[in-house]
Amino acid sequence: MMPVHAACALLSLAPLLVLSVPPIWTQPEQVHLSYPGVPGSMVVTWTTFNKTESNVEYGLLGGRLFEVTAGGNDTLFVDSGEEKRKMFIHRVTLTGLKPAATYVYHCGSDEGWSDVFSFTALNDSASFSPRFALYGDLGNENPQSLARLQKETQLGMYDVILHIGELHTDKSTDNARIGDEFMRQIQSIAAYVPYMTCPGNHEAPYNFSNYRNRFSMPGQTESLWYSWNLGSAHIISFSTEVYFYLEFGLELLFKQYEWLKKDLEEANKPENRAVRPWIITMGHRPMYCSDDDQDDCTTFDSYGCREKTDRFNLNPKEWSALRSTDYGYTRMQVVNTTHVYLEQVSDDQATDILPLLCLLRVNQFTTVKGFDVSSQIC
Repeated sequence: MMPVHAACALLSLAPLLVLSVPPIWTQPEQVHLSYPGVPGSMVVTWTTFNKTESNVEYGLLGGRLFEVTAGGNDTLFVDSGEEKRKMFIHRVTLTGLKPAATYVYHCGSDEGWSDVFSFTALNDSASFSPRFALYGDLGNENPQSLARLQKETQLGMYDVILHIGELHTDKSTDNARIGDEFMRQIQSIAAYVPYMTCPGNHEAPYNFSNYRNRFSMPGQTESLWYSWNLGSAHIISFSTEVYFYLEFGLELLFKQYEWLKKDLEEANKPENRAVRPWIITMGHRPMYCSDDDQDDCTTFDSYGCREKTDRFNLNPKEWSALRSTDYGYTRMQVVNTTHVYLEQVSDDQATDILPLLCLLRVNQFTTVKGFDVSSQIC
């Protein structure tokens, strides 16, 4: 018979024995979609905490489930916090998708599969009228708009989400666990529609490493800047942060400027502007404001370059740029080559929808100089 004190000793060791066995973290999580800018394609990105294969099984809604398998690759990301936590970011590009067709998919490997999600492949026609939800500064602790965005996305109200900086406050916090939680939180949106992003100031720790590694935007710039076409719009995402975090070096500042210059030159060619007259840019904070205290430009109504600073455009139109400071999110639809509609869903005003704004292209396109936009309340 085992002595009582020996049994107690064994029992006291039991928790230690359990804790000494490392968990098997092969279950996919943090699933999100992005559009790589190539018609008929979609990128699926997810995270595991052990190395596994990268597979997506998918098929047309109403057809044979998981009829097609696509493989990809994973990248080891080591967070720069004290614990140097490791995670594997998986990326698989789906190709040959039928425009406007709905697909059902899951991702992972035989060591673990995600939940089942669905998405609708983007229509690649220039006459397509894409619908967007756009916002920035969405946090973990008080994401007031999140529940509505989840429901509206799953109801099919949006084709694309534009998250314009501050993808939670400091994803690096708690050795990137806050970033993990945020990515889990947006999965109920981002696993259903392309979730297109740009960096904000709270992505800055460790030279934007969490942002650069977790997202999969078009191009080869680690999601810092890129452009893509959808419907009658050419959409440009750029980093306002390269001008503020000079301690990470000047190289990115000059690279982005040269890239942006070439991108705008190409987009403004008459044959391209005739098809896509709307050039939409997104950046986290206004580049032109009267503040000189090196903060994040808190002056309100900083649009149209009205502060008499250097102008990228010598004669900006009244609605050339607009900074929104209302808590909530914006709905936008690029209807056609002459009309864009915007409305604000306000958290500040009890979720009221603020008056709809119409951007109208007044003149028929002839040259870039002849392109004009006016605004009116609908």
